[in-house]
Amino acid sequence: MEILDSHPKSIKKAIRYIKQDASKEQLIEIKKLLDYAIKTRIRNLEVDNHEIIS
Repeated sequence: MEILDSHPKSIKKAIRYIKQDASKEQLIEIKKLLDYAIKTRIRNLEVDNHEIIS
């Protein structure tokens, strides 16, 4: 688990939950939530970066 050592405790707990306890339905929902959050964050970073460059 040394890959996770540099990440916050909440990420470690989420990964542990996914590996041990999550049902298939929960995994699908978690995937949707993570995909949405990541895409939104990337979009916001790109917009912020573009504003700084302009």
